[in-house]
Amino acid sequence: MAGLASAGARTRGRKPVTAATTRTLISSAQLNRRSGKIAYRVILTVVIVVFTLIFIGPMYFLFADGLKSTSEAIATPPTLYPHHPHPATYLAAFDRMDVAKLLWNTLYYAFGALAFQLVFDVAAAYSLSKLRPVLGSVIFFLMLATLMIPTTVLVVPQYVTVANLPILHVNLIGTPEAIWLPSVANAFNIFLLKRFFDSIPEDYIDAARIDGASGLTILRRVVLPISRPIIGVVSIFGLVAVWKDFLWPLLVEYGYSPTRESLNVGIWQASATTPQNLIIAASAMAAIPTIVFFLIFQRNIMAGLTAGGIRG
Repeated sequence: MAGLASAGARTRGRKPVTAATTRTLISSAQLNRRSGKIAYRVILTVVIVVFTLIFIGPMYFLFADGLKSTSEAIATPPTLYPHHPHPATYLAAFDRMDVAKLLWNTLYYAFGALAFQLVFDVAAAYSLSKLRPVLGSVIFFLMLATLMIPTTVLVVPQYVTVANLPILHVNLIGTPEAIWLPSVANAFNIFLLKRFFDSIPEDYIDAARIDGASGLTILRRVVLPISRPIIGVVSIFGLVAVWKDFLWPLLVEYGYSPTRESLNVGIWQASATTPQNLIIAASAMAAIPTIVFFLIFQRNIMAGLTAGGIRG
């Protein structure tokens, strides 16, 4: 008995064995050493600095070259910084290429496309998630399959469709609808919306149906208020996609309506007769809205992308 008592006392004095920690490239024992901490911080700092320079470097040269003279902007090898800065280059580019008009045209295309996307993509995702039509899984699979097709492969059939709209037989070339309508067929946005709608508890939907709410009422009063994060993410993706697009606006707008050219097409057209430093300055101004947009809504983007990952 005395032996058992002493063994029990020794057992009670021991610390409980904890579960094995997650394996990492560097063990906790190495990090507790002074040399391990120093090596870890040095390597981490070097990696962060290198990746920062890779991503920030092109943006730096874009804005810095806009401050250079024409001869310095096209010099080989390029200079690391403007030796004689010319801030007036940005004002000259803004006036000469009518950047304000190009910005307005691009905003008009972007928000018009966004309006169509929110209406049709939300309706498609809601029907596939909650209404569950016949062969809905097959339709959803075919939508996702289109993500495997390169966008350049779809340019020709898309152009033929816009040039002669099926059933209606209307030519949309040279109109804003030629940019708006093709952007609606966005399988990635439908996938994001459907994944979020799937995470909404069915109890909410069933309770609304018991109260006599129709499918449209449930979408408007139950689903959409809960889905604000993912709708914000889809909106950001839709705006940026139209903003940065060049090839499609070039095909459907260039030469048909000169006063309605997008920002990228307008800068490309002016590149034949405009000095290089002014083109670079205009390109830098074209990048500013998307950079500011991302810096403001970066948390919303990450929150919306992960919001539907875990069911509540």
